Amino acid sequence: MPQGISTLAAEAPALSPANTGFLLICSALVMLMTPALAFFYGGMVRVKSALNMLMMSFISLGIVTVLWVLYGFGVAFGADHGSVIGWSAEYAGLSGIGLTELWDGYTVPVYVFAVFQLMFAVITPALISGALADRVKFSAWALFIALWATVVYFPVAHWVWGEGGWLFEMGVIDFAGGTAVHVNAGAAALGVILVIGKRAGFGKDPMRPHSLPLVMLGAGLLWFGWFGFNAGSWLGNDDGVGAVMFLNTQVAAAAAMLGWLVYEKIRHGAFTTLGAASGAVAGLVAITPAGGSCSPLGAIAIGAISGVLCAMTVSLKFRFGYDDSLDVVGVHLVGGVAGSLLVGLFATGGVQSEARGLFYGGGLEQLGKQAIGVFAVLAYSLAVSAVLAFALERTMGMRVDEDAEISGIDRTEHAETAYDFSGAGGGIGSHKPSAAIGAVSSEVPATTGDRNRKVDA
Repeated sequence: MPQGISTLAAEAPALSPANTGFLLICSALVMLMTPALAFFYGGMVRVKSALNMLMMSFISLGIVTVLWVLYGFGVAFGADHGSVIGWSAEYAGLSGIGLTELWDGYTVPVYVFAVFQLMFAVITPALISGALADRVKFSAWALFIALWATVVYFPVAHWVWGEGGWLFEMGVIDFAGGTAVHVNAGAAALGVILVIGKRAGFGKDPMRPHSLPLVMLGAGLLWFGWFGFNAGSWLGNDDGVGAVMFLNTQVAAAAAMLGWLVYEKIRHGAFTTLGAASGAVAGLVAITPAGGSCSPLGAIAIGAISGVLCAMTVSLKFRFGYDDSLDVVGVHLVGGVAGSLLVGLFATGGVQSEARGLFYGGGLEQLGKQAIGVFAVLAYSLAVSAVLAFALERTMGMRVDEDAEISGIDRTEHAETAYDFSGAGGGIGSHKPSAAIGAVSSEVPATTGDRNRKVDA
């Protein structure tokens, strides 16, 4: 979110139809990112878990939307209390807001700002779901979303973006969610998987993506939606900053995709479609906090660094023995940390604020602020998420039983399957459902693109 913008009392802003319309479009783009994430994650799991993976993202649209209206917006963006939480009575139920009441200092209505921020709140817990594929009760996951949004996301959003929030006031730069969204979700994913443990067969059985075309479709839609996610976060088009962010979003995603592909070709001997999709997402994650403070050349560097770094990280789950099913830690946590810290190196001082990074004569001051922001959010989210997962596991149980996991969580949790093979080809008897589970060619090389299979053990 924008920082350092002040409005002279004599020049009180008026509602801008152009900025209002633009932000509504951006809100729709960010909303699209949650179904896009569902496709991205859904294609990466085995056939027997595809529907569950889709539902773990879609349910966030329902739960978080309701909570945001009831109290979430007030906690995140209400009047500051102690620099750690917000609250304003008029934001409870979003019922005390005037129809054309403007968000303070900007030219867009409060309602429009609230709906834009809602879409960020929706996708953040959905990001966590990729780490938990194949093994979590849907009812427990739904309750986890409600609890996590309440005690983690809403307060952290206030720290980072809310007027009076302690990281905001410190001068931590997070243009559109490197800390509040990606570090937050990645740390939460790590906290939960350390509690609930590994999938049955992790490190032994092939757990390959069942539909790489679905993954590519999801990645493409995420990339498209990310322009709204990033450029919209400036809340206007009056000074060119949003345009720079739009360009940097494209540049960083492209550079990260190339960096990831080059790394996996050197390391594993192949350019994979999953590597291309994952590399682009890694670059989008990394530029999210940084794109409003760097030049396009800086965006190339941030993208390339994050692409290689995330590609290097994804195999660490086998070395350290944690089962991050779809590499939420490797892409979102690592990419978010990298992008947030690289602000301290590549900030030019000539885009969103006057803060300069080390490479532009600013010394280490901004890097230090970024580090405090990153590791404060990481530690808080990891610890609280682990506590929530532990409480749910000890009460209602967070994991499905092993038989349900092996037979397929789609059937046991949703009473459905993603694909009906009974009518394909020669009739019911000619295609057994079990033959389709994990159906990917055995000739696919074991690379970082084949991340659900142990490659570096």
